[in-house]
Amino acid sequence: MVKLALRNILRNRRRSLLSAFAIAVSAMSIILLLALVEGMEVDMRTNLIAYYTGEIRIRSSQYARYERYHPLHLSLDDEAITTVLERMDEVAETSGRISFPAALYRGDRSRPVLTMGFDFTRETAFSNLASILSEGRLPHDRSNELVMGAVLAKGLDITVGDRVTLLASTAAGSSNAMSFTVVGIVKPPIGSLSSSTLYLSLERAQHLLFMEGRVQELVVRSTGAVSLPALAGEIAALVAEELGIETETQAFSQLNEMYGFLRIAKYIYYVIALIFFLLGSTVIINTTMMVIFERMAEIGMMKALGMDDGKVRLLFLLEGAFISAAGALAGVLVGVLITAVLSRVGIDFTEAMSGIEMEVSSVLYPSITAFTAVAVYLYGVAIATLSTLIPTRRAARIQVVEALHYV
Repeated sequence: MVKLALRNILRNRRRSLLSAFAIAVSAMSIILLLALVEGMEVDMRTNLIAYYTGEIRIRSSQYARYERYHPLHLSLDDEAITTVLERMDEVAETSGRISFPAALYRGDRSRPVLTMGFDFTRETAFSNLASILSEGRLPHDRSNELVMGAVLAKGLDITVGDRVTLLASTAAGSSNAMSFTVVGIVKPPIGSLSSSTLYLSLERAQHLLFMEGRVQELVVRSTGAVSLPALAGEIAALVAEELGIETETQAFSQLNEMYGFLRIAKYIYYVIALIFFLLGSTVIINTTMMVIFERMAEIGMMKALGMDDGKVRLLFLLEGAFISAAGALAGVLVGVLITAVLSRVGIDFTEAMSGIEMEVSSVLYPSITAFTAVAVYLYGVAIATLSTLIPTRRAARIQVVEALHYV
């Protein structure tokens, strides 16, 4: 039966190629779509951990209620909480951070900015700003130095070595100003960070804001031994038990709705994949129906020679399966090849994402896993093959006397 099915496929090459091409286009489209979503998910996860929340973020339990005001008085004792976390085997790294709005002055020009106070030594496990430096170096502790985003620096015509002044509200509710030297320019992957953010040492931020020894939040990187939500719960319970402090401790996936939507989107795209493959399968159905009418005499002859309905159905099912397998394989391979190229050169969404506040890089790098590629292939073959059951039932019901009329 296999040899006969292959011979019939090769005998009608044009139709076979048309059917295979439809399945190939469907498979390729789904691979590229899933690669883009996978790339966005990986990119957002990386950015959230690096620049926003770490794998787990610890804040005062009251902070979320007043977050829009950047309540610096709702701070945490960096050293005390870090000491507790260092005793936990599941915690790999911790780092304290402060983020606050400020007014940046240079000469007679001013600009509202978001300022981040980082401990650059501890931050290497998270954001490692040294890797995105385009000019200069990182600030030193106890030195009035900062680095700023490339887009912000360009907009204000600031270069390495220039002096700027920051004016900010302190934790005590007063105002304080300090002058800083720009010692570096960074290019964060996220456009909004590049256009509005400054980075200075945590010690200098604490000095400016009258927050010595205090931080706004601590971020945590785990060893991966337990799930992040479970570890967040353990941390909150331990800090409350040992320090008597109620905190809001959550995993990054719990803090960002868009990340959750992206993960759900992957399952939605599998449904879309079903629709794509069903549309592609209509070509196989139509082609198989045409072949059945053209091969009436042949079907009648095979039945006259003793081939039962089941074998006739199997013959056409095998033909559909071979065409589907070849088409899906070609589509998956082309899709993976295109993804491999795009994963190196990236897709630039800078213009499309301008003005959009989203934790996704301006340049996305699609990615696909071997599991996803194999799943799409098997998915495509299964759906396209099963779709041939519709016309094969028609072939199996043909009577010998009816078929011999076409001789």
